Formats: sequence, structure tokens, C-alpha cells
Amino acid sequence: MTAATLTPNAASPWQPLRQRAFRWLWLASIASNIGTWMHEVGAGWLMTSLSASPLAVALVQVAGALPMFLLALPAGALADIVDRRRYLLGVQLWMAAVALALAGLTLAGWMTVPLLLGLTLAMGVGTALMLPAWSALTPELVDKSELPAAIALSSLGMNVARALGPALAGVLVSLAGPWLTFALNAVSFLAVIVALLTWRREPAAAVLPAERLLGAVRVGFRYARSSPRLQVVLARTAAFFLGASAGMALLPLLVRQALQGTALDFGILLGCVGLGAIGGAMLLPRLRERLSSDLLIASASALYALVLLGLAWIRDFARLLPVMLASGLAWIAVLSSLQVAAQTAVPGWVRARALAVYILVFFGTSALGGVVWGALASHFSLSLALSAAAGVLLAGIGLTWRLRLPVTPAADIAPSLHWPAPILDDSLDRERGPVMVTLEYDIALEHGPAFRQAMQAVGAMRRRNGAFSWALLQDSAEPRRWQEFFFCDESWLEHLRHHHRVTQGEQRLEAAARQYQTPGVPIAIRHLLGGA
Repeated sequence: MTAATLTPNAASPWQPLRQRAFRWLWLASIASNIGTWMHEVGAGWLMTSLSASPLAVALVQVAGALPMFLLALPAGALADIVDRRRYLLGVQLWMAAVALALAGLTLAGWMTVPLLLGLTLAMGVGTALMLPAWSALTPELVDKSELPAAIALSSLGMNVARALGPALAGVLVSLAGPWLTFALNAVSFLAVIVALLTWRREPAAAVLPAERLLGAVRVGFRYARSSPRLQVVLARTAAFFLGASAGMALLPLLVRQALQGTALDFGILLGCVGLGAIGGAMLLPRLRERLSSDLLIASASALYALVLLGLAWIRDFARLLPVMLASGLAWIAVLSSLQVAAQTAVPGWVRARALAVYILVFFGTSALGGVVWGALASHFSLSLALSAAAGVLLAGIGLTWRLRLPVTPAADIAPSLHWPAPILDDSLDRERGPVMVTLEYDIALEHGPAFRQAMQAVGAMRRRNGAFSWALLQDSAEPRRWQEFFFCDESWLEHLRHHHRVTQGEQRLEAAARQYQTPGVPIAIRHLLGGA
């Protein structure tokens, strides 16, 4: 499994380990990440034994990434509305069963290309269901003041596993074959299962009934579609991983065919990636002091383009070792910067869903890239495919340079709870909907243009929080009177949730528009229910 990989600065980097639940889950995640990287090496190397086709080898990465593209948003919605501990336990059991099936079929000699791709797809389903919930778990395990250090420790643990797992897998594949890496991966999931079983999670008191899955998915999608901050993160993510995916997708074939190497060589190169990522994680605090996040991502992307060119043209194993170290450094610099931006750009109520959209773009572009670069390598050559990927990566730097990553103060996404509690007559059904809200303003004529401009930001905020229709109208007979209306929720219950989602930053947007309201004249607010 893969924990969130964030590396912000922290004054006391080891302090979160004092929290028992975090400490054991952190240690268990390291064990499971080692198993996951061993699985990656075993699956990639096994496919080179079953097929010499570059496309087939690249499809191993595609099969692992494709479920993310299809399931990330529903998984994020589930993570926001169910008990995450029980949910994660079920997912871990599924992934352990898939790993055992891989081990048994490989040991028996029954593995085929379609079967390997199918089981890799099944493992990807588990990863897709797990990642949003796991990414949103850390704030539950530590105090708010310890959160940056906890996220940094998660990054460190993942990269330690990334350094150890491939090297161990290379040795095991050389000695016993890929089946052993799959078997040990199954055992590694047990560490997380035990840690989750011993965690006594205190569920948050539910004021309202849980959201329905489809409604939660729709709200999450609307938020992602209407959030400029999150969209910038998503665009920068796609620009990097579309080209960068060629490195990991084609590396097994590069070692097997171009270098005539062994599974141990493959594991050593992947271990270098992990060591480079650990070194990058240690350097990042200093780099962040000197470089903005945007410049850091651009520089790391350019470095990764050079890595791809090195993989394309260098055919000496020893010379590839520093290339792979550089790839790990560049990878963690980009990944951590993007995940920090994604985590801090959204409020808590939609965080798992927003992270799911980020994961969807990450794995979706990785899957697309794997298909494209694998097809190019099949029809032309590895060198051409890797060189083309480097060109796409450099082009992405130029295309997204003007898109600045958001820097969001914590107060901006904290709940404001400033909306007054709406009233519903006892005779009406709380499941009725949709809900239409109207607000009537009295605005002096000279303030009309400024008010209308300020309300555009309010309208964008309404859409982010779930409104599926919004408009601002001026009365033709009384130009001082303006009416805002929006259909915001599918039921009255959903509208009550809406009241808990407005943030302090959004409160300031409303205040910027309401400053033009005529003093002493209250804003008339009405709620209307459909579905009579």
C-alpha cells in the first residue's frame, strides 16, 4: 500500500511517533510499502519472462493504474462517509487475497499474460479503494500541531520502503523467482491489518445521517470542477506524469533487453530511485527555503526529462546508477509539492474526494502514458519512446508555467458556521428536494457594477459547495433590488450539510459583496422545497 507522500517543514520531526496509533500504523505502512515495491519488481520482471512485447510490459503499469482512473472518486466519497477503519480493513484483506493468488499461480507455473494483467488489475482495484481513505487518515491520528511532521514521516517511510523493497525483490527473484515477492507482499498486508485492528478509533458524532454514495460523488465532482485552486494542482499533475510515466513503464524492458540484465540489476536500479527519493526528502526543506513551489516543480521536471534522455541513450549499467538516483530526487520533489498543494487547497469535508480526484489524474495520466510509450517502443524503439517522453515533459513545463500552485492559509478552509440555521416546518419531509435558496439585496444604483462583480466570486463558491444552478438577477421595475438564487442540494438534509461546509475564506467572499447592501436593510433569505 502507499501512504501519502508529503514533506513539509517540521520543527519536531519525530514527535508524532509518540501517538501510539500513528506509530504502529506508520511502521505497518513501511512493511506494506516494502511488500508493494517487491510486488512491482516481481510483476514487471515476470511479464518480461512471459512476453517480449514492450506494449505487454508497459501494460503491467497500465493495469495497476487504470482502476485509479475509474474508482478514485467513488473511493474518495466512501472514505468521506463511512468508518475509515473498517473500510480499510476490508480493502487490505482483498489485496492480501489477490497477492496470495498471484503467488500460488506463479509457483504452480500457471501464470499467463492475461492472467497476470487481470490480477494486477485486481490489485489496482484495491489500491484505488485504499488510497483516498489512507491519505485522509493522518489528521485523525495526530494533533493538528503535529500534522506537518506526521506527513513528513509518512513520506520518509514510503521512500525507505522504496529503497529497500526493489533491492530485496531483485535478490529474491534471482534466488527463488517472482512468486516469493508476491507471497511476502501478502504477508506485509497483515501488518496493516493488525495495526488497524488494534486502533481504537473514536467515530465523530454524527449530527446528520450519512451522505448517499452517488450524491457524495456528485458533490465531490462539482467541487473539483469549480475549484480554481484544485484545478491548478490537477493541471500541473497531468503535465508531469504524462511524460514521466515512461521511465517506470519501460524500465523492466530496458534492463532485460537493452542491458541484458538480471532481476537483481532491475531491483538495484529501483533501489537507487528510492535512495534518491530519501535524499530528496532530506534536501527539500532547504530547497523550499530558496525556491518557490512552482520553480521547484519546474526544475525537478527538467531534471526528470534529463533522466529519461539518460535512460534512452545510456547502455552502461554503472552509469545508469546516478541517473536513477536523480530520478528519485526529481520524483519526490514534484510529488510532495503537488500533494502538499492538493491537501491544503480544500476544506476537510471534501478532502478525501479532492485527493481522489488528484489520484485519478495522477494514475490516469500514468496509465495513458504507459500505453502511449509502450506502443511507441513496440513500433519504433525504446530510445525513441523515452526521448519523446522527455520532450513531452519539457513541453509540459512551458504550457503550465503560468499556472501558480495555490498557497492556502489554514484559516481560509476552516469552517465558519456563520450561516443561520434554516427552519423547516415539522409537517414537511426532510428528504424532499431539491432546495432552492433565494437572497434579496438592496443595492444603491452607484454600487450596482461593483456588487455584480463581487457576486461572481460568491457564485463560484456556491458551485464549489454543491450548487448545480446559480444566477443573479436585477429587478427591471426596481433596479435597487437584486435577487440571487441557486438550487443547492437534492434534499433538505443535504442542505443542512451545506451549512456546515462554508469556510472562513468563503465568508470573506460573501462579506465583500454584502458591503454594498444598504445599511439597515436586512437581506431577505428564503428556502423553497421541490418534490411536493
